[in-house]
Amino acid sequence: MAKKQKVVSFIFPVYNNAGSLKLLCDEVKKIMSPLNYDYEFMFINDGSKDNSLDILQRLARHDKKIKVINLSRNFGHQAAVTAGLDKVGGEAIIIMDADLQDPPSVCVELIKKWEEGFDVAYAQRRSRQDTFYKKTVANVYYRVLASMSSVDIPRNTGDFRLVSKRVVDVIKEMGEHDRFLRGMFSFVGFEQVAVPFDRDQRHDGKSEYTFKKQMKLAKAGVFGFSDVPLRFVSHIGFLVSFLSIIGIIYALFVRIFIPEIAVSGWTMTIVSIFFVGGVQLSMLGVIGEYIARIYNESLNRPTYIIEKEINT
Repeated sequence: MAKKQKVVSFIFPVYNNAGSLKLLCDEVKKIMSPLNYDYEFMFINDGSKDNSLDILQRLARHDKKIKVINLSRNFGHQAAVTAGLDKVGGEAIIIMDADLQDPPSVCVELIKKWEEGFDVAYAQRRSRQDTFYKKTVANVYYRVLASMSSVDIPRNTGDFRLVSKRVVDVIKEMGEHDRFLRGMFSFVGFEQVAVPFDRDQRHDGKSEYTFKKQMKLAKAGVFGFSDVPLRFVSHIGFLVSFLSIIGIIYALFVRIFIPEIAVSGWTMTIVSIFFVGGVQLSMLGVIGEYIARIYNESLNRPTYIIEKEINT
């Protein structure tokens, strides 16, 4: 009796990727055909505004290995990947974007690392075909996140990675809604390894990851995996109080012992009020971010809503 092949599941979050979907399928099939694995493609259409869904439906009609989940609206990249994680059934799961910036050939190396016994093999960028601004911001962000995070989140990584089924099972048990999956994968532990690669340019269209979406993901990483901002708030409060005490002592000393250099007027008073007021508002903003996360979790709304499934 022939031994049953292990299944490698691919998760592709899709948002306006119509121009690359057919080529993506062909490229991944090409790299999987020589390998002794069965496979499935799980495409999650995250409210695309182009004809991505039509193309996916056409591909799924001709190949039962291609499965499609159509979300009821755009829930965001992390929610779309979560929908895929909840539905796939493979022993190994590869997450990659649908714009072909993640080279399919890297999947072979990810699978090899899984065969060696690693539960997580994450693709780590050696280089990326992006603007100087985006590279600089990403580099600064990863450094800040690394210095603040309570878990070790590797630099220059995205969601492109292979994870084992037991890792996915643990992720499914984590019920948080404001998700930062690369941090969650680091949090679960197990044996993890980096696979260096060079990121390509987009095959088609332009990035739909707007500044607003980038900021949302960045905040999810910082506030979801670090309490440093809260502790920083308390440190700032103590510092401002200390400086205020020093100022009071200095003002009393000058008024009593050196009255001739004492300056009357409102300038220092107004500056002090604005300074302390600005610090207070900043501290309230940080605290508000954490309260907002608590509020969102307390609503207990679904992370995503499925409108239609094909071949699942």
